[in-house]
Amino acid sequence: MIIKPEKKITSPKNNEIRLLKVETPDGKKGQTVLLIGVFHGDEPEGEYLIDQLIKDIKENPDLTGNNEILIIPCLNPDGKQENIRGNSNGIDLNRNFPTKNRPGCDEAGRYNCGYQAASEVETLFIMDIVEEYKPDRILAFHSPYKVVNYDGPAEKIAEKMSGLNGYPVQVDIGYPTPGSFGTYAGKERNIPVITLELPGSGDVQTMWQDNRKALHYFISA
Repeated sequence: MIIKPEKKITSPKNNEIRLLKVETPDGKKGQTVLLIGVFHGDEPEGEYLIDQLIKDIKENPDLTGNNEILIIPCLNPDGKQENIRGNSNGIDLNRNFPTKNRPGCDEAGRYNCGYQAASEVETLFIMDIVEEYKPDRILAFHSPYKVVNYDGPAEKIAEKMSGLNGYPVQVDIGYPTPGSFGTYAGKERNIPVITLELPGSGDVQTMWQDNRKALHYFISA
């Protein structure tokens, strides 16, 4: 099993944002799966789960099912460093995508979408990856709602993951999300997108154990 750096960019505060690629030794490729951790800097739990998943893949290469796995462990290192939701410019990266429902979004406060769509280097990085690699399905880690949310044609995937981790499936997160990644990739590009909402508090090791089988399913199916 080969896990290698595929691409990287530098954040506004000179932190590295990496794309890793998991390839099978024989080079046979099934589907392309993308995992994204830490959209919001104050939601770092996903990076821990990604690190644990990488360890499992190294120990058991068959987990990937010959799929090509693309991984961004931490999309927002600047926000993580400061323990804030947005990036170093104060922009909520999950409101910064060029979606049809973005007009009228909040340009201030907690859900600051930015003065224009795709104004942030982190947003452009994701858009370029989606365009270049054309993933067959995508999972983004968030918190704190403890649900399996989905966009696009991902209902069956969400239901399967729910059966494995015990989190309820929730189609609507409960409030408007203009400019979100789920809308950009799932609803407008018809890519199955899962938003795995982890609990807002608790032990990350417990979160890993609760979601281990669900994540194994997601990368291998």
